[in-house]
Amino acid sequence: LTSSPGLSHVTSSSQTFTMVDPSSKASTPRHATAVAKLRLPPSVSSILVSSDYTTAKGSVLDVARLAGIMAAKKTPDLIPLCHSVPLTSVDVSISHPSPDLLSVSCTCRATYKTGVEMEALVGATVAAMTVYDMVKAVSHEVV
Repeated sequence: LTSSPGLSHVTSSSQTFTMVDPSSKASTPRHATAVAKLRLPPSVSSILVSSDYTTAKGSVLDVARLAGIMAAKKTPDLIPLCHSVPLTSVDVSISHPSPDLLSVSCTCRATYKTGVEMEALVGATVAAMTVYDMVKAVSHEVV
C-alpha cells in the first residue's frame, strides 16, 4: 500500500485506509493544546456565576475537566486510525474570560513516536460538550 502525498492515512487508490507506521521514528517529547469556546446566553452565564458553576448535576467545571481528561485517554477508541499514545499528562482548564464566553483548553503531553494533537482536540471537545450537557436545562442556546 502506498500513501497519497499529503494524506498519510489514505492509500493511493483512495479506497483503502491504513494506520501510519511510526516505528522508524524516535520517541521524543510531544505536546499539543486545543481550545474549544462556548458562547453563553446571559441566562446561562448568570446562573453559572451566581451558583459558583454548580448545577443539580454537580460542579460544571470539575465534571467537564474530568470528562476531558478521560476522553483524551480514550482517543484511539473514537478516532479509527489514531495510535494509542501513552499520555504522561492531560491538563484541562476552563476559564470565563467574558460574560458570553467560556474557554476550554486541553493540553496533552507524551514521549512517543507520534503527536498528541488528536488527544488534545478530543479532550477539549468532550469537556465543552460536558459543559453543554450540564447547562442545557437552562438553555439550548449555548453554541
